[in-house]
Amino acid sequence: MNLVVDIGNTSVKAAVFQGAEVLFKSSFQLKDFSEKISEIKENYPQTGFAILSSVVKEVEDEVNLLQKNFNFLQLTPNLPLPFKNLYSTPLTLGKDRIALMAAAVAAFPQKNVLVIDAGTCVTFDFKNKGEEYLGGAISPGLQMRFKALHKFTANLPLISPEEDLKMIGDSTKSSILSGVINGMAAEIDGTITAYKSKYEDLTVIFTGGDQQFLSKRLKNGIFANSNFLLEGLNYILEFNKNQ
Repeated sequence: MNLVVDIGNTSVKAAVFQGAEVLFKSSFQLKDFSEKISEIKENYPQTGFAILSSVVKEVEDEVNLLQKNFNFLQLTPNLPLPFKNLYSTPLTLGKDRIALMAAAVAAFPQKNVLVIDAGTCVTFDFKNKGEEYLGGAISPGLQMRFKALHKFTANLPLISPEEDLKMIGDSTKSSILSGVINGMAAEIDGTITAYKSKYEDLTVIFTGGDQQFLSKRLKNGIFANSNFLLEGLNYILEFNKNQ
């Protein structure tokens, strides 16, 4: 069994895999890391391997805990990967984007795949049929857009996403909702359309914390998968076991 841990900007996600099957998944705050990992170890004592991906730099205590309890691997840009990385600055490539590409290779080998991750930021990442990662794009996420409108203006309020959405906003609040949510959906749809015009038989994966909220507003066909990043980390761990 494998323990997969992803420390993100807002929370920690952990999952236990047996092969490619998710046996357990949890989301918690970084301050609860030790307690939650101990619970997982107790409930799944056969878990022998672990991999950690973190966007947080100061995770020495968390690394030490995982090293003590598992055969441990930390995701870095120098780790052997199941795809060819053609990013011109590979050392700056986010670990989350690396994991998403690994998942794309595992789930859709020899296919053109665009992975869209709607979280703190929206990332677009593409690999071709030759398992070459070409890069993609980074854009502000949903919450970041709402906060930016509030922070960088004198009078616009800070609001949260709502399901009831008008195309033509008839108040400041509804105008912000329309601009941010409809604008973001149009951006994602437009990007998908642009990729489809260049790459035939394109598979599109949509994941991330805002995936469920946004996916229903897209015109293009997508595959929604909330576990895609975790599946990618698990695949990287399995890939490195055989190196």
